[in-house]
Amino acid sequence: MRRILIAGAGQSGLQLALGLQFHGYDVTLMSNRTSEEIRSGRVMSTQCMFPTALRHEHELGLGFWAAAAPRIEGVGVSVAEPAAAAGPHRRAVDWLGRLGGCAQSVDQRLKMSGWLDTFAERGGRLAVHAATVSDLDALARHYDLVLVATGKGELAELFDRDPAGSPYAVPQRALAVAYVHGLGPRPEHPDTEAVRCNLVPGAGELFVLPTLTVSGRADVLFWEAVPDGPLDAFQDQPGPGEHLARTLELMEHYVPWEYARATRVELTDAQATLAGGYTPAVRDPVGRLPSGGLVLGVADAVVADDPVTGQGANSAAKCAAAYLAAIVRHGERPFDEAWMRAAFAGHWVSARHTTAWTNAMLAPRQPAHVRELLEAARRHQALADRIAGGFDDPEDFAEYFYEAEGAAACVAALAGEPA
Repeated sequence: MRRILIAGAGQSGLQLALGLQFHGYDVTLMSNRTSEEIRSGRVMSTQCMFPTALRHEHELGLGFWAAAAPRIEGVGVSVAEPAAAAGPHRRAVDWLGRLGGCAQSVDQRLKMSGWLDTFAERGGRLAVHAATVSDLDALARHYDLVLVATGKGELAELFDRDPAGSPYAVPQRALAVAYVHGLGPRPEHPDTEAVRCNLVPGAGELFVLPTLTVSGRADVLFWEAVPDGPLDAFQDQPGPGEHLARTLELMEHYVPWEYARATRVELTDAQATLAGGYTPAVRDPVGRLPSGGLVLGVADAVVADDPVTGQGANSAAKCAAAYLAAIVRHGERPFDEAWMRAAFAGHWVSARHTTAWTNAMLAPRQPAHVRELLEAARRHQALADRIAGGFDDPEDFAEYFYEAEGAAACVAALAGEPA
């Protein structure tokens, strides 16, 4: 039985550990917290798993919350613009695209703690310890393969930044998250659960998504602010009550159509807010330990995208699935550097499209053809549906999103006109 060590118990680390366990591997997982500490701790992220990522979970029998979590059927896009007077902004664009399958969001406190318990119950070796480079250096010789599934701390420093894939040297958004109960439905689509993407050009974005949290069905209010801009109001790390108050104040002015359904919200719990930011980066997938041993980076350890496109947990799930297939396919052969690079290359086939789309959406001002695409989606439901589908498969954006000619041809085809 091949022995594998995984450092990091997030979406990718746990999914991969449980997948390897399913296939009969001897797996040791290092987590910096117990399942109870995760469950009772602060929210860790936002996440919406689109159909492909959900399928990877369900193939391993890990969709424990599928019946309880809201069934997300669409992605809505609204573009704000200032009113003529100095009052609240108004909607210049608003539409809802339909997904080709169900998406779902589960608070990672609930999901990761549940998966961690499942891993232990199924006989996995769990070490509750914040792994260091020296730990891995001492342990590596006892394992056939060591994987690093955390993009934070000193372990992330094992992987050199790739300048060609990392155009940004500082965070491009200041992030502020609040989980709430009491949000009303959008009156335009009262019976449709959807991710709502509200774009405030030059200032940032507000995402609103239905989720399942530790206290039941809830919604996430998630500001992505251009640093030092008018939405960047959480730098002092306010307490939970003040965090929510500022979230709502910004909503009232910049996205009043969302604020109208949020007048009675309250935080789901005392740990339901989070503020911060990080620098997007692509890194070399192979790290070298002080003694010369090699480790393979997983998910955001080597491809860390800003959450502006909602791809983090999806990319992590896809990476875990790609690595699981590569490990099983490799059989009893050694996991050498060539294999590690080939395994990452298999993931990068899809991840490069996610990174390209995310980096494009972080631009301070979107090109005219992108704004025209978003406007055209209001008139053409097929285009709205196609853009929504790109959240599940970002590769599709390569055909029409980045260049004016492709965008024009796409819209013309939908309208039945010459390109």
